[in-house]
Amino acid sequence: MRTPRSARWTMIGLLLVLAIGVQLVLVDGHPLRQATGGSAALWLIVAGVGAVIAAYSRVIGRLRAQTGVDDEKPAQAPARQGKFSDVELNRYARHIALREVGGAGQKALRDAKVLVIGAGGLGAPVLQYLAAAGVGTIGVIDDDVVENTNLQRQIIHKDASIGMPKVFSAQMEMSAQNPFVQVRPYNRRLDDSIAPELIAEYDLVLDGTDNFDTRYLVNATCVAAAVPLVSGALSQWEGQLSVFDPAHGAPCYQCIFPAAPAPHLAPSCAEAGVIGPLPGVVGAMMAMEAVKIITGAGTVLRGQMVIYDGLYGESRSIKVTPRADCPVCAAARP
Repeated sequence: MRTPRSARWTMIGLLLVLAIGVQLVLVDGHPLRQATGGSAALWLIVAGVGAVIAAYSRVIGRLRAQTGVDDEKPAQAPARQGKFSDVELNRYARHIALREVGGAGQKALRDAKVLVIGAGGLGAPVLQYLAAAGVGTIGVIDDDVVENTNLQRQIIHKDASIGMPKVFSAQMEMSAQNPFVQVRPYNRRLDDSIAPELIAEYDLVLDGTDNFDTRYLVNATCVAAAVPLVSGALSQWEGQLSVFDPAHGAPCYQCIFPAAPAPHLAPSCAEAGVIGPLPGVVGAMMAMEAVKIITGAGTVLRGQMVIYDGLYGESRSIKVTPRADCPVCAAARP
């Protein structure tokens, strides 16, 4: 009958209910009752077995969702090369219409490999906009799982994803939004054992982490690999971002922040709080810098730090310069 699978199961269920009803309602010896088995016991056993199988399948499906594994789906194809399809041209038409981007810029986005450190407050909007923009290969590394307290601001994650690793939750949403991009999830913490090898695979890194140890590690690794770093940070109502790129004469992160502040001077979001839309504002600005770097459009925030104050609706830009004695980037500058 070429009916949908759900409709087929609904019809089977109705037939099963009807058969059980016949056995329970009609008198013993009735021809219809005899024709359908003569007893409700067999049909009740069939219903019970079906219920057990359905429950088991549901549990397996939830486990697959939590681990990011789906044996019924093929592995994600690598980022496409060659000409854009008609669907892609239509999808990216607003980019291609921009004189500063055009077809060449969109191709550069498709060919780019971008690594995002963290799939939390800043990582959520960054990942969404990079995927929507058509960045061909997007890596995301994070060892955290989705929690209920994240959902007030980390809008890439949904209520049904609570308990799931953030990288897999983000991958599902990005792939659903744009199936033409390749997402590489790394469900682990970034440390010095993998940072050099991992970052060397990418053209650009965006850091949205919330601890100084990881920020310093990412910065030092990017400087050593000559990979530009777009870095953002949040606190309560205020956010900041800059592009650290010593290979092009800009300072590195440690030039501006030579040492981590005392813990009480830089409390985490969990301790100090953060207004929900703020990560979206700063994360979208980080994604904008990434698009400009990849396409060569406009002026990139090298040597500039933008500070956004959401409480008073103010933005300001300050000039930042390299430190001659910086132990990380002094030797890497031209």
